[in-house]
Amino acid sequence: MKAHELYSAVDPAIVTQILDWFRANDRNVYKSAVATLAGNRKLRPVFIQKKSMAEQYAWIHKTLKINACDTIGEHLLQAYLMAGQQSLLAMFCDGMGIPHDGKGSVVGDLPKKLDPERLNTTIDRLVDIFEPKLFTVYLHCFNMQTPGGWPELSAKLESDERLVLA
Repeated sequence: MKAHELYSAVDPAIVTQILDWFRANDRNVYKSAVATLAGNRKLRPVFIQKKSMAEQYAWIHKTLKINACDTIGEHLLQAYLMAGQQSLLAMFCDGMGIPHDGKGSVVGDLPKKLDPERLNTTIDRLVDIFEPKLFTVYLHCFNMQTPGGWPELSAKLESDERLVLA
C-alpha cells in the first residue's frame, strides 16, 4: 500500500490527529506541508491558510489521497510516527527483536523476514495498548519500508479484523 492509498483508506480522525500534532508540536512541518501540497495543486498557500481549520484539514486529507502527493504524504506519516509516536515504534521494535535507538529508529538493516509467531504476539500486545487505527497506520508504514512489504505482515494486515484503517 502506498501513502496515497493509505490516506484514501484511513479514518479522517487519524489524519486530524496527525495534523493537530504537527500544529501543536512542529508548525514548520505543517506550514511546509500546506505550501508543498498547495504548490502541487497550482495554488498559493494563502488560499488554504484562509480556510477554517476543519476546511484546511479536509483539503489536506483530500489532496494527500492523490498519487502525485505520495512523497509528501509518506514524509508526513514518517515524521509524525518518528517524533510523535516513539513509544509505539520502540515497543514494536522490541517485540520484533529489531535493534533500535530507544526511540524506535532502527539501527542497522531491517530484517529480511519477520518471525510470524513473534509478529502475532507483538501485534496482540500492542493493539490493546495503542489506538488500533493508529497502530494499523504504523504497521502499513513499517511495511512500506521494504519493496512489496513483508509477506507475513501483509497477510496479517489483510486478515486481522482488529487492523482496519477506517
